[in-house]
Amino acid sequence: MRLLLVEDDNHVAAALSAMLSKHGFEVTHARSGEEALQALLPDSGAPFGVVLLDLGLPDQDGFEVCGKIRKRTATPVIMVTARADVRSRIHGLNLGADDYVVKPYDTMELLARIHAVSRRTAAHDPGHGPEESPDGFHPPLRLGPVTIELPTRQVSVNGTTVSLTRKEFDLLALLAQRPGVVFRREQIISEVWRTSWEGTGRTLEVHIASLRSKLRMPALIETVRGVGYRLVAPVG
Repeated sequence: MRLLLVEDDNHVAAALSAMLSKHGFEVTHARSGEEALQALLPDSGAPFGVVLLDLGLPDQDGFEVCGKIRKRTATPVIMVTARADVRSRIHGLNLGADDYVVKPYDTMELLARIHAVSRRTAAHDPGHGPEESPDGFHPPLRLGPVTIELPTRQVSVNGTTVSLTRKEFDLLALLAQRPGVVFRREQIISEVWRTSWEGTGRTLEVHIASLRSKLRMPALIETVRGVGYRLVAPVG
């Protein structure tokens, strides 16, 4: 996912960019409100999935920038600021911010909020998800020898059907729809099991091991140590 980080403090931005990159984000850093607005122009490249917007910018107030962003794009905006008073939070949300994070914050909470606003936006985006034809048909996901049929929930390897449990299929489908992207353990648990990470971690590990065994492709799902998992699309 492309993420626009609007932060005038280079030291803060560098640390945050490194953490976000480690978790699979492609980060663009804007140091002012004007830089942020320029980055969001339609001809500036692929769209951003989320904007992290600091309110203390050198050229204009972050609230003003948020209002301008909302007028030109529906990209989710998360305000990141030291302003903890309720009035500021309400003002930001009324301007169109999707979430409001107060400094200092826990990095895992920030990641969870980024993924949460992304899911909410995707759920209301008709173009989200696998490409489909006008009649609603979902073409299969093909990852080398692996074929995943989303409507029928069937998986095959080199043409041979592989029997998966419901959760195994949901887990594989989640990873396969964004090959190469690192999914945090907490995010996977939330998406597939619809619950929190606590007490469910071992279940995820067991399902990952089972998928690797059933597909007979141990390298298909890579463990990103200390973070989570990603699907490595095979060649051929």
